[in-house]
Amino acid sequence: MKPATAFKVLTAEQMVVLEAGSFDGAAVDLADGYIHLSTFDQLTETVDKHFAGQDALHVAEVDLDALGEAVKWEPSRGGQLFPHLYGPLPLEVVVAYGPLHRDNAGQVQRPVAG
Repeated sequence: MKPATAFKVLTAEQMVVLEAGSFDGAAVDLADGYIHLSTFDQLTETVDKHFAGQDALHVAEVDLDALGEAVKWEPSRGGQLFPHLYGPLPLEVVVAYGPLHRDNAGQVQRPVAG
């Protein structure tokens, strides 16, 4: 069963853009033609692999149902299915967002503010 929400990791500058209403994607998203999202189970590995050493990161939790057909589940890292958003990410489908925090075991936590 696919989760109802997915997560987008954003730099502080990208978070400002999203908070203004809509985010069209990071450079890698624009190059690939879709916005990369991760499930909660994939989130820590995504941050560790693609954002290592970066500070001031934010996490946005996205309502996948609200995005409808714009979300496609496609194989990526290790054959895992990842949610890919074909189109902009509107702020109104973000159910929570905030600074990236980890627990004592190093796992990225869900955002709690919105």
